[in-house]
Amino acid sequence: MAVLHKALFILFFPLLTVAVSSLCWLTAGIGENARLAHWFERQWARLALALAGVRVKADLNALDPSQPYVFVANHQSHFDILVLFATLKHWNVRFVAKEELFKIPLFGHAMLRTGHIPILRENSRKAMKSIDDAVEASRRGVSVLIFPEGTRSRDCSTLGDFKIGGMIMALKCERPVAPVIVTGTMDVLKRGRKLPSPGEVRVTALAPFDPRQRFTIKKREEFKGWLKDHMETAYQERKRCRTA
Repeated sequence: MAVLHKALFILFFPLLTVAVSSLCWLTAGIGENARLAHWFERQWARLALALAGVRVKADLNALDPSQPYVFVANHQSHFDILVLFATLKHWNVRFVAKEELFKIPLFGHAMLRTGHIPILRENSRKAMKSIDDAVEASRRGVSVLIFPEGTRSRDCSTLGDFKIGGMIMALKCERPVAPVIVTGTMDVLKRGRKLPSPGEVRVTALAPFDPRQRFTIKKREEFKGWLKDHMETAYQERKRCRTA
């Protein structure tokens, strides 16, 4: 079965990505907050997971489908984007992602046109623009999704260090922060591998909170430490990973 799913993924995922990227690019200007384009993104993710033989079990009971959030998720694999697109289907979500993704022909252009937010941490001016773009999206009722580790974890035993930019972004967006714990995607697609393996992924939303009740921009380091500890504790309770 694993061989079949790999073959299906090789044959159809590139075609699916080109088709959906084109549709997103064409429809991004239609409707409020590019909802139609985002619908196509969700279908892309759902179909890609089916091709790869990846099953997702999600517990989102802590969340209100009518409430925009700043989602803060741990990052194990490139498959996290597919999993979160498919799972957070009740929210109009925009990812804050590395600038390199937006340079991929057609796919990157579609992401940018749909409203996803590139970030280049090494350039302070561009990083500040990313924060401003996230704040503007949040004010329009869009849910912003941040990977606070900034990159994929190198192993599945623990979370990586959180970056300060994500904390500033979360505070400035003035929305409830919803931590999301993702487990199993590193088993599906490990670093250095190009093809996914079938498997099960679990997504758990922790209780949302308003960070402004406890933290300010001046206390962003304290916020970073607290959020890292909070998500690390939840991750350790739920992690499922193979070292081989």
